[in-house]
Amino acid sequence: MRRSTTYIIGFAAAVCLVCSVIVSGAAVSLKDRQEANKVLDRQKKVLGVAGLMKEGEELKPAEVTQLFKDKIVPRVVTLKTGEYADGVDATTFDQRKMRSDPATSTKAPPNDAKVLRVPNNALVYHVMEGEKVKLLILPIEGKGLWSTLYGYLAVQPDLNTISGITFYEHAETPGLGGEVDNPRWKSLWPGRKIYGPEGDTVKIEVIKGQAGPVESDPNRVDGLSGATITSRGVTYLVRFWLGENGFGPYLKNFKTTQGKGA
Repeated sequence: MRRSTTYIIGFAAAVCLVCSVIVSGAAVSLKDRQEANKVLDRQKKVLGVAGLMKEGEELKPAEVTQLFKDKIVPRVVTLKTGEYADGVDATTFDQRKMRSDPATSTKAPPNDAKVLRVPNNALVYHVMEGEKVKLLILPIEGKGLWSTLYGYLAVQPDLNTISGITFYEHAETPGLGGEVDNPRWKSLWPGRKIYGPEGDTVKIEVIKGQAGPVESDPNRVDGLSGATITSRGVTYLVRFWLGENGFGPYLKNFKTTQGKGA
């Protein structure tokens, strides 16, 4: 039996409406679980870059949460002054949300990392060993080739030696810029130095080609083969967040206080 055009269009519209309701309902019902999984994934990344979880190690969600709680102390700092922000709950602080709100962020000066806005306050993580801060974990972000890369940089208490780097979100090309996730490439970072011999200029960079060993070439890391723009992006974003418009004031303040108030 031949159906009229009106019937076909109406039937198609009804099917689309029912499907959209189902999809929307699923998205709403799963939102809390998705957010919880995002938090869990970031906790894993922090624990991984801190050396508290091995690459590929599988722990139950409760075990990850407990390990994070036992070893990691999140702190909120005021970027401009480098001081801890009193009265701000670090456990619920959403740095990306703060950065997106003009009321809680400022326009970044022109920069190679293409960071447009900087939050007034930012989150750092202290990796504790007893009462002492063993490592600082700093959130980093900036443009690659196709996307913004979001990750963490681990810095030793001397504030010059890098312990690790990791990224938890990006959309770089698999096999090229996506190699920022390659354990082999990430293993090249520990022991590299942030500053040059003069001690006050950020020199760390991802070069085109192969860098030398840490002992003779401390400020350079191997480039990502076939991904020059992503490699430069990593250089730029790391330098930005270690500089005066990022965590530079905090690092200077930490050096003075050596984490007192943690």
